[in-house]
Amino acid sequence: MEKTMIGWVVVALIVMCSATMVRSDGSDHRYKPRDQVPLYANKVGPFQNPSETYRYFDLPFCLPAHLKEKTEALGEVLNGDRLVTAPYKLDFLVEKDSEIVCKKKLTKKEVAQFRRAVTKDYYFQMYYDDLPLWGFLGKVDKDGKADPSEYRYYLFKHLHFEILHNKNRVIEVNVRTDPNALVDLTEDKEVDVEFMYTVKWKETDSPFEKRMEKYSQSSSLPHHLEIHWFSIINSCVTVLLLTGFLATILMRVLKNDFVKYAHDEEMAEDQEETGWKYIHGDVFRYPNHKSLFAAALGSGTQLFTLTIFIFILALVGVFYPYNRGALFTALVVIYALTSGIAGYIAASFYCQLEGTNWVRNLMLTGSLFCGPLFLTFCFLNTVAIAYSATAALPFGTIVVIFLIWTLVTSPLLVLGGIAGKNSKAEFQAPCRTTKYPREIPPLPWYRGALPQMAMAGFLPFSAIYIELYYIFASVWGHRIYTIYSILFIVFIILLIVTAFITVALTYFQLAAEDHEWWWRSFFCGGSTGLFIYGYCLYYYYARSDMSGFMQTSFFFGYMACICYGFFLMLGTVGFHAALFFVRHIYRSIKCE
Repeated sequence: MEKTMIGWVVVALIVMCSATMVRSDGSDHRYKPRDQVPLYANKVGPFQNPSETYRYFDLPFCLPAHLKEKTEALGEVLNGDRLVTAPYKLDFLVEKDSEIVCKKKLTKKEVAQFRRAVTKDYYFQMYYDDLPLWGFLGKVDKDGKADPSEYRYYLFKHLHFEILHNKNRVIEVNVRTDPNALVDLTEDKEVDVEFMYTVKWKETDSPFEKRMEKYSQSSSLPHHLEIHWFSIINSCVTVLLLTGFLATILMRVLKNDFVKYAHDEEMAEDQEETGWKYIHGDVFRYPNHKSLFAAALGSGTQLFTLTIFIFILALVGVFYPYNRGALFTALVVIYALTSGIAGYIAASFYCQLEGTNWVRNLMLTGSLFCGPLFLTFCFLNTVAIAYSATAALPFGTIVVIFLIWTLVTSPLLVLGGIAGKNSKAEFQAPCRTTKYPREIPPLPWYRGALPQMAMAGFLPFSAIYIELYYIFASVWGHRIYTIYSILFIVFIILLIVTAFITVALTYFQLAAEDHEWWWRSFFCGGSTGLFIYGYCLYYYYARSDMSGFMQTSFFFGYMACICYGFFLMLGTVGFHAALFFVRHIYRSIKCE
């Protein structure tokens, strides 16, 4: 089954990689002089609010003679892209000097509409031969005035396009606004405006294959990259030193425990047991709510597999700059195809814990992560519809996602569950479990669940918090993230530190004769997700300029789902590390 699953994933990824790029109507990107090169207007929106974007022609720009919407892939729609033909004609090697797009009389309502856009620092985005270009709609002239009522508001009416070509191919495109060609929008009155543009062509020796490097280089300049590497190495060395220090202490304590218990066995068979050996008859007692526990492990394993596949695609170069639609497509497709893993792990572990209602367990597994995500999406999509934003998914896209869930995710989940139920795997417990549980002795407050989770989440979070800023600036800003090798190293360190700190806290819990470690190890491993959500609060209010109800709800809503996914994934990692450790130490001693 696993080979079949991997085969389906590989096939889907090949299809995805060939279908998610922004295409120029099947063009091979080779043109002859005077050939029409596709130029699409994408969206407009406040620069500081990346989720709050609107269709380009929601603002009263000049409409082209033949307005045509571009057919978009699933990932582009999820990314909020809504490409339509732009009113400018940038034919290959055809230069233009102050060409008039249209003459238009802006009504009072349209003037007010443009003024609101300029006030909120609106930008526009277009694609020319698959190359992105941006510009601002206008500017606010404060001229040293403190009173906002005295500000002047201007709309740019003249765009200068500069295009670089190598023989018959477009290599680079830039756009800038003419600071002297302005339309005054300060007063609510009708305004006559001529929208114009200029086109200049230049030849370059840069090869076509490297034309996207310009965008990745802007995020990895040598100076910035050096600081980035130094910060990551400094953080990782600190965390690994702390981890090594704690590991040394733990190994020494364990060694002393083994020697002590071996000596006790030789001296007196009936001597009273103490410490973690004392609870050997309870440590493998199945946890409460074992159906939920197995479902959490299944969902966490699926999310871990999804993350590994995403890293593989990133490292081989699928997610190049401004092909962000590929990332969303990959997330949807891989999540659907890996649902069989969630079903298999959940059902198999549930049956190992002697559970009987495996059908209910499968339903719980399928809804544990998708349920909160679906409810969050329904709320945020309603908000986007109310704002008429491009983040609102069309009905057809919602139907496609529903069909993927119905025809792919659910059947694979059921097949995985059946395979897990029939695997006949047994829970390998080195000690027999007594009939009645021992009473847990009173413990100090710092050994409670919440203090332990706080300690468990802090160390892994300290290993990744530097990298979090760059990720947030990319996902919730306009910075480009391309250094996936660093991110992968940080992810591996996160897994190692999470596993170790969970093992250490599990040992201290067992040494205090507290045998209810199952859920505690899961919560301690996943607590890093809570720290990441705490970082979201800091980033939003201290490091970003995002504002407005829509942007706030999108940021905190979707970050809550992402952090919840991290909680499930890292909780699974923490539990499996703790389970391996507990089995190891109890196999190493003689238990009656």
